Amino acid sequence: MSRTNDRSLKDAIEQMLQVYKLRRKFDETSLIAAWPEMMGKAIANRTKDIFIRDRKLFIRMESAVIKNELLMMRSNIIEKMNERAGSSIIDEIIIL
Repeated sequence: MSRTNDRSLKDAIEQMLQVYKLRRKFDETSLIAAWPEMMGKAIANRTKDIFIRDRKLFIRMESAVIKNELLMMRSNIIEKMNERAGSSIIDEIIIL
């Protein structure tokens, strides 16, 4: 005996994110949390700060060598992060 308005927990959470316009912030937070997994522990351990503001990913690094490597891989990182999020969340990367 099921009701017609019953839905899975996943569907209910998706609907809540849409109604309260939290989807974008949720995706941004999940990308930041996934940074160590996506980039590896060596880069994650040398990342001092990472945040997203106005569709730009800001990364503060302590290693100049890794900073240069990330600068050369910018487009790949943007593509990888947007693919993981399932939509276009990041347009630009700024390495500080």
